[in-house]
Amino acid sequence: GVNEGKALCAQLSFSQKLLPQPALVANAVWDARRGSISQVWNNTLVNVLKSLYSLGLQSSSREMQSVEHEVLWRLRRLTFRQLASLAEFLAARPQKDSKLLAEVVKKLELRWTELEGTRSVVTLMAKVGHVSPALMDRLEDKALELAEQFGPEDIRKITLALAYQNRRCVPLLRALSYHLLQKHPELGLATLTDLIFAYGKLNFHQPQVFQKLATELQPHVATMTPGEVTRCIRSFALLKWLSLPLFEAIAQYALDNAKQLSVAHLCSIILSFARLNFQPSGSEDFFNMVHEELRGQLDGLEPQLLTDLVWSLCVLQQAKPHYLQRALAPDFCARIQADPSPKAQNLRVKLLHINATAKLENPEYQGPFLAPNMLGTAGSAGEGGSQLQGSLRETLTGVLGSQDRARFDASTIYGWQIDAEVVVSAENKPLPVQDFAAPHLLHAEGTEPLPPGARRVAFLRWEFPNFSNRGKELLGRYAMARRHVQAAGFLLVDVPHYEFLELKLERQRAAYLRDKLNKALAKDLAS
Repeated sequence: GVNEGKALCAQLSFSQKLLPQPALVANAVWDARRGSISQVWNNTLVNVLKSLYSLGLQSSSREMQSVEHEVLWRLRRLTFRQLASLAEFLAARPQKDSKLLAEVVKKLELRWTELEGTRSVVTLMAKVGHVSPALMDRLEDKALELAEQFGPEDIRKITLALAYQNRRCVPLLRALSYHLLQKHPELGLATLTDLIFAYGKLNFHQPQVFQKLATELQPHVATMTPGEVTRCIRSFALLKWLSLPLFEAIAQYALDNAKQLSVAHLCSIILSFARLNFQPSGSEDFFNMVHEELRGQLDGLEPQLLTDLVWSLCVLQQAKPHYLQRALAPDFCARIQADPSPKAQNLRVKLLHINATAKLENPEYQGPFLAPNMLGTAGSAGEGGSQLQGSLRETLTGVLGSQDRARFDASTIYGWQIDAEVVVSAENKPLPVQDFAAPHLLHAEGTEPLPPGARRVAFLRWEFPNFSNRGKELLGRYAMARRHVQAAGFLLVDVPHYEFLELKLERQRAAYLRDKLNKALAKDLAS
């Protein structure tokens, strides 16, 4: 029986590789060996099942049902390695909802302590983990135990598996990052690009690893494909990590390979630069190339990509009138206004920012502008409901002496939110803000014009997510918000989290706000 089983497996494998009608061959082989299935060794039986699947036999056929039934009966007797091999094969098939796969995975979940060796852990995480969250939990525990033994390729496969399954296992990612830094001084290009993609997908921040990946990627930039370049830069932008040498190299790459870059690739680079508010050292040459390559291409872009592109050019202060005209065209805006999806809501806010750029930063632009009915949707310059927001409001109310001397959380027609608005007289005394006309608001409470010499002051809080990971530089979105509020006629008082929340006493915070306000007023007077 054993010899017959081996012959059966050999003939099935031969038919799988060479013959045009594998199903007929399998029937003939099976008829010749009928009744011997129970005597076939486990390893051979598993190979027979794989061959039958590869031959394309229908699950309803008697041969397939007989072998599957035999394998189901023997699952407890299969070694862990055989179970893992079978699970890997079954999980890769188009029909992943089979009863056999479910039973194999259950056995792996129960016997996971038998798992040995880094290769098995990596393979199961990458190829079977997505089938069973419970099994993936066990595999993550085992991977954490074996983290020190993983090589760069193993780390690459594990992080990719976590990314594709959207599993943000922080202890495992920290362990892998530590050993990546301590034991692997040089990494290959594929490993570098996949790692930064995985970190970006999982939004896992590890500055030392980012620095290592950026430093090692820089020499490879000139030889990378456009797809590899844009994949990397999108991930770094998602992680809010600006490596100046790497981004300068990518800007030079775009200049050197302008004709090889598709419009989508070029847009990805521009969007990434805008997110991090990065201006290349050769800014004029770079943007001249961008404008040349985008000439005549705007009409072919999807609404979301067109909006994101023009918005990004606004962030980078490179939005020429024809970009603004295309994004603010009434028919284009009407399409986005009619879309009820959450994605379209974000696009409507970006259109407000584009409209604000057209009004506040492009005096030569003559129109069109957004219709008044589209100005009611406002974005925010920061995250709401934070400790900084509440503390700023409470402290500023105390400094001003009355709550009617400030307007808090004011949503503007420009798509930005002003955390606190104050009107100061020519003698630097706060006035009741509600009494005065406010053209920057959609609906103002007051109608009186500002007294002679009076000025509007905007307090803008900056939370931790508003900054890049490298330090105290605002991301592009918030840098543009700051420019727009200032261009709308406000004096600015910036309140960053790393300064204000360090002050533990209320009197210290009050003194801080008074000092910042006085400096803003003095600077305006001096200018």
